[in-house]
Amino acid sequence: MIFYKTEEEIELIRQSCLLVCKALAHVASLIRPGVSGLYLDKEAEALIRDHHASPGFKGYRGFPATLCISPNEAVVHGIPSKKEFRDGDIVSVDCGVQWNGYFGDSAYTFALGHVGEEVMSLLRVTNTSLYLGIDQAIAGNRLGDIGFAIQEYVERRHHYGVVRELVGHGVGRNLHEEPEVPNYGKRGRGVKLQERMVIAIEPMVNMGRKEVIHAEDGWTVISKDHKVAAHYEHTISVGRERADILSDHASIEVEVKRNPELQSVEAFDPAL
Repeated sequence: MIFYKTEEEIELIRQSCLLVCKALAHVASLIRPGVSGLYLDKEAEALIRDHHASPGFKGYRGFPATLCISPNEAVVHGIPSKKEFRDGDIVSVDCGVQWNGYFGDSAYTFALGHVGEEVMSLLRVTNTSLYLGIDQAIAGNRLGDIGFAIQEYVERRHHYGVVRELVGHGVGRNLHEEPEVPNYGKRGRGVKLQERMVIAIEPMVNMGRKEVIHAEDGWTVISKDHKVAAHYEHTISVGRERADILSDHASIEVEVKRNPELQSVEAFDPAL
């Protein structure tokens, strides 16, 4: 069942999403070679709890942490550890928050130090594909239009692999609600989008093949060919003429530019 939100509920979800992005911006200010995922996780949890909110992931189906931290070939759902990041790593960080009864969800992939242009291209393409998907999130379109826009750009134009086993989702009083939002599909297929439908769109893209495997920890999803992967996510509300992006990566990107150990990853015009 799809739960359509009232305007008041959408604003509460927005507040949760903005707190998620505040936590991710804090991560952006701290992440660098020599820092561990466990340290970032503790910092993010402290910030969230300081706002009298709860980490959305911690304890969810037994997940042990506030952040999903997934370096390099880890696509998503990585468990923060004491292992220190190294120069040249890319690190996907996914965060959820429950605040005032509603969830927020967003993710961003960071490039640490001297990351090669080939990998930076993957990050830019993945980030751009997120906004191309969002452009299709308008009333009257269908879920397949979102997936098609992402897949067409990522796979057919840039020859990367869109992960099939993991998808976006509805967001509201629960972290994961209907409908599922695939990052692949056909135009005009799937559930019709209607105003006040709140969904998380989150392209997960592999440098190589689309196939993934699960690590021994039971959580971390890894690219099967062990090539690097990228992940960006926004929570949005479907609109009549355009989507309303409830999360905000601008604050994250400000901190990325301030951090001398990070490379800036911004979406680019797909016409270029």
